[in-house]
Amino acid sequence: MPFTTRLLHITTGSDEAVNDLTDACEQFLQESADGRDGLLNVFVPHATAGVAVIETGSGSDDDLLAALRTLLPPDDRWRHRHGSPGHGRDHVLPAFLPPHATLPVIGGRLALGTWQSVCLVDTNVDNAKRQVRLSFCGY
Repeated sequence: MPFTTRLLHITTGSDEAVNDLTDACEQFLQESADGRDGLLNVFVPHATAGVAVIETGSGSDDDLLAALRTLLPPDDRWRHRHGSPGHGRDHVLPAFLPPHATLPVIGGRLALGTWQSVCLVDTNVDNAKRQVRLSFCGY
């Protein structure tokens, strides 16, 4: 099939988080790409989360969250005011970390760099249930 899609259900927890989706992406491609080249689109259908391609496990994920707290402080400056204090900044996050990424697939595998991972970035502590849509378009 030239196009296949799957919806993942992710629980992010009650803290800001960078959730590594790379293994789930690879598993999806093993089941759907059948060794073909193409593109994987990762999409988060939420107004308060984003997708990043970043190194994880060496502190970069914590550095990203720290940078977001500096750039988008979780305080009462935001006009969007429902939810936890500072929740308005969560609605600005997707302007900086878009809710999608399109990645190359070569021979049925993600063509990432050595240290790159595909991650869901979620600063919204009010909503721990997230969906991620993986879509493969191959030839």
